[in-house]
Amino acid sequence: MRSLILTLLLLLAPGLGRATELKLASWNIAWLTTRDALLPHDRSPRAQADLARLADYARRLDADVIALQEVDGPEGAALILDPRRYVFVFPEEDDLQRAGFAIRRGLHVIRNPDLAALDLNPEARRSLRRGTDVTVESGGGRLRLLSLHLKSGCSSGRLDRPEPECEQLARQGEILAKWIAARRREGVAFALLGDFNRSFDARTERLWHELSTAAPLLRVTEGVSNPCWAGPRGGRAFIDHILLGGPARDWMVPNSLRVMVYGEQGSGWRERLSDHCPLSIRLRLP
Repeated sequence: MRSLILTLLLLLAPGLGRATELKLASWNIAWLTTRDALLPHDRSPRAQADLARLADYARRLDADVIALQEVDGPEGAALILDPRRYVFVFPEEDDLQRAGFAIRRGLHVIRNPDLAALDLNPEARRSLRRGTDVTVESGGGRLRLLSLHLKSGCSSGRLDRPEPECEQLARQGEILAKWIAARRREGVAFALLGDFNRSFDARTERLWHELSTAAPLLRVTEGVSNPCWAGPRGGRAFIDHILLGGPARDWMVPNSLRVMVYGEQGSGWRERLSDHCPLSIRLRLP
């Protein structure tokens, strides 16, 4: 009888049966801000109807942890994510584009120092973006997470080209490699999520080689094309990635990689929604 009662309690208690499974997502929402007056001249403020569409996609995504990019902070995140459901964590900077987290309430969160070194030009008007570093605990498992958005303009080709975009991305790669190496020394489970602005598909890819040399990593997008805004030739190479390191490499639920493709079609929708689609996986923590 006791066994039967316990089984019923597990079935009835919301979320109790899956307490050690986490859904992780990464989503660049493209200039999501409450400060419309500061938008670049070529960007239009979002209409309320489009914010409602994004909010609907956020509800359907239903992730426990979302690494956000191009969001101006908690106020911007709250435009499409319910603050009664999520805690928002963003770096200590005032940029219009920030990389942060939305974390489901009920999870224990430890805030670690921002990876401020990723912002190579902190005094510039258009400075680069810091990384947000948190540790999430669920059940008996602990996971260190870094949300990031690296320098754009050098998504493929040789990283050692003299263009400033490639030089800055290479410097950011060195900073990330040190962060990864530190997690390896600690022996912790960790993940990097976000917009790397770089395709890792080439065999000679220097940035991926540098990161995966710092510690063995599982790149969840490896061997998969990105269906987000796919053209007649099919999917594109991913520049948004989720990298798992340490024990977390063994925690991914098989075949759990998902890309939520928008139902709206046509080039105009890319600006109204986002030029990036949410990417997600499930982890089963020990």
